Amino acid sequence: MLKISVPATSANLGPGFDSIGLALNMQLTLTVLGPRQTWQVSHPFGANVPSDARNLIVKTALSLVPNLTPQRLEVTSEIPLARGLGSSSTAIVAGLALANELSATPITKQALLLKATELEGHPDNVAPAILGGLAVATYADQRVQAVQLPTPDLTASVYVPNEELLTSASRHALPAELPYKQAIAGSSIGNTLVAALAMKNWSLALELLEQDRFHEQYRASLVPALATIRTTAHAMGLVGTYLSGAGPTIVTLGTQTDMSQLQVKLQANPALTGKTFLLPVNTEGLTVHKS
Repeated sequence: MLKISVPATSANLGPGFDSIGLALNMQLTLTVLGPRQTWQVSHPFGANVPSDARNLIVKTALSLVPNLTPQRLEVTSEIPLARGLGSSSTAIVAGLALANELSATPITKQALLLKATELEGHPDNVAPAILGGLAVATYADQRVQAVQLPTPDLTASVYVPNEELLTSASRHALPAELPYKQAIAGSSIGNTLVAALAMKNWSLALELLEQDRFHEQYRASLVPALATIRTTAHAMGLVGTYLSGAGPTIVTLGTQTDMSQLQVKLQANPALTGKTFLLPVNTEGLTVHKS
């Protein structure tokens, strides 16, 4: 039996737009139960997600190895769809790992990362999903360059609204251009954030998470809970709240004690009807187990 596990990811991290991602301890697990005449995928996502060769995991696997023998697959996952926690990235990474494990000529992890980035469009989710922990990555000139930073000694308070926010709609809210000074400011904040994370200066990093100039201000009207949660955290003396990926999930990073106390406040607010999760950082990334 082959079992593949991929963690959820929280991307952008404020000013780290399309380049910084963090793996969180919420998993998609793919179990390969053996060959069949046709592809069969059991999953918890409902009738709108295909259960045959049209499933994203299978389509991704076949994009890497087109002549794969069909398999019976079982998918379990706590990662909500279209919420900004890398659900499509986990499916892509799982599909590539499936093909790689069943292939007679497997590719390297770096090649796997490049293929996943080509399919996803940018590396901020797939890099931490494959590598684990905190990753900074760029995709330029058909190359992916990814750097793992020290694992943050932080816990994530995750608020997941009940409503979906498709990445396409969230992208549509962004401007086609930024003023030059605004772009320079956004870049300098992002650069300083990476430096703070690399030096384990968590207090500075948490401040900088809230100083994005690239996307949050344009998406704020789509995710009203962002302002509510940030205001709640500030009233408790806490910084480090940001929009996860394209949203609508909102993440606050901090100590486990502080994040537990923040969640008590959030759960007491009748305007916040979504789900809350208290998640540690996942350090393993993509894992494969054979038995």
